Amino acid sequence: MLDIFLQTLPFFLIIGLGYGAGKTGFFNEEATAWLTKFVFYFALSAMIFRFAANLSLSEVFDWRFIFAYLWATGFVYGIATLVAFLRGVSIEEAAIEAQCAVIGNVGFLGLPMLAMLMGEAAIGPVMLMLSVDLIVFSSLIVVLVTGSRDGRMSFAILRTVGLGLLKNPMIVSIVLGLAWSGLSLPIPAPMNDFLTILGAAATPGALFAIGASLASKSAERPFVAGWLSFCKLVLHPGFVALSALYIFPIAAYPAAVMIAAASLPVAGNVYILAQHYGVAPQRVSASILISTAMAVLTVSLVIGWVSALY
Repeated sequence: MLDIFLQTLPFFLIIGLGYGAGKTGFFNEEATAWLTKFVFYFALSAMIFRFAANLSLSEVFDWRFIFAYLWATGFVYGIATLVAFLRGVSIEEAAIEAQCAVIGNVGFLGLPMLAMLMGEAAIGPVMLMLSVDLIVFSSLIVVLVTGSRDGRMSFAILRTVGLGLLKNPMIVSIVLGLAWSGLSLPIPAPMNDFLTILGAAATPGALFAIGASLASKSAERPFVAGWLSFCKLVLHPGFVALSALYIFPIAAYPAAVMIAAASLPVAGNVYILAQHYGVAPQRVSASILISTAMAVLTVSLVIGWVSALY
């Protein structure tokens, strides 16, 4: 277990470095925003495209895997929503809290970290989970928040969801990469070197950006944020393990990757959505801060446990 902790520690140290740079003002919010944009649209997209272009659709797509992940994630989503309603919050706030409970930092943290710790074979399962998060749950929050404000479903809502997916560089990179692979096109050496160099900036850049963005966040309403962090770090990987190992049993290795990815802290894009819609941004901010701090230990424990499964 100590070995796993020491392997994950460098990733969180880079997050800590970014946090320190942001907290001291050396790296201000504007600089963080531009670094995040570079990573999101260029470095991470290059990494994902290169990974996807070297996979086949048959290696990535697995209905049983999708059902296992959807069932577990939907169940925890439902728990968080029910608890929110019992506290008397609105549909919009309940949707944001449920998003915190199940959407982890799979793109910026999970993809590079799990590929390094669990091997490049982890890339396919992680990208499949990332696709489900983006297509299903990121769309769901738009439908719930916008629908609750309009009082009905409309074509405009579905159009917003569709355009959001088409503009998301992660989805575009996965689709283009798999299409490239499906056409059996070789990656020319200069192009491969270009993607490798640009993609190599994704891991340190993303981790530093996570830390720098945390510097501007505060732990307001820590009780609710603590509950949402518990959902994300404990309940989510717990129900994913139950689903992947017993309810929709899948092979040991992809199950281990799914559980490890589910143990990641709350994703930063949940805060972007909360800020965009003006729904409980401080609550989300606190959830990201608390879950990321706790993840230094919890993620190591989960990865240490799942490493014994395969």
